[in-house]
Amino acid sequence: MTTTRFTGRTALVTGAGSGIGRAIALALAAEGAQVVVAGRRRDPLDETIRLIEEQGGKALAVSADVSRAADAQTLVRTAVENFGSLDVAVNNAGVFRGGQPLADLPEEDWHIQLATNVTGVHLALQAQIRQMRTQPAGGAIVNISSTFGQHAASPGAAAYAASKAAVTALSRGAALDHIRDGIRINVVSPGATETSMSLRPDETEAARAERARTTLPLGRIATTREITAAVLYLASDDAASAVGTDLVVDSGATL
Repeated sequence: MTTTRFTGRTALVTGAGSGIGRAIALALAAEGAQVVVAGRRRDPLDETIRLIEEQGGKALAVSADVSRAADAQTLVRTAVENFGSLDVAVNNAGVFRGGQPLADLPEEDWHIQLATNVTGVHLALQAQIRQMRTQPAGGAIVNISSTFGQHAASPGAAAYAASKAAVTALSRGAALDHIRDGIRINVVSPGATETSMSLRPDETEAARAERARTTLPLGRIATTREITAAVLYLASDDAASAVGTDLVVDSGATL
């Protein structure tokens, strides 16, 4: 039987042009949601829309930079004007700039990661919460963090880890602030996942699989479907009492 946990609901997914974000948007649409997909570049978003419509779903794309308050507000307004509400938001947009020791990280790369990974989530949360608290049913928000930061460290990723640890702390604080407004805020922290971000320089997918076989307790990296399942659980009524949770999906890497 097809699961339709989000029928009649409107969802917003940032960073939905590829990878985990696209997988989340497709899964929400498959379970009945009307989906607004957002990202900086239009072409990848159009491909996400095509895939959603191909499976019978309904969606629209909005080009946006979440580090700008006006864009975050536009995304929420677009969802409400087109579909009548904003019931679920997944803040997935993020960037990684690193690969070298912290002392050698260009200042620009530090600021870019903070702008998208931290300020972007902060501005998105503000816009989303302000809408959801006007709705009788409130809403659910899931922020995508990372095992790097709150749970683990890795060479060449100090600034990225700092930004993702901030996402977790920001989410927990916002969850406490707004649960009485009927808004549940939670976090999913993926480890290595089957996207390009988990490939080392010049590494093939086959080499990555071999590396994971010997270094991860599970013996493999996570699939985007597995990350998506965690996100949809926290966004659904199945997780009605999950508030400020940070759900780690990392093949056992941080055990």
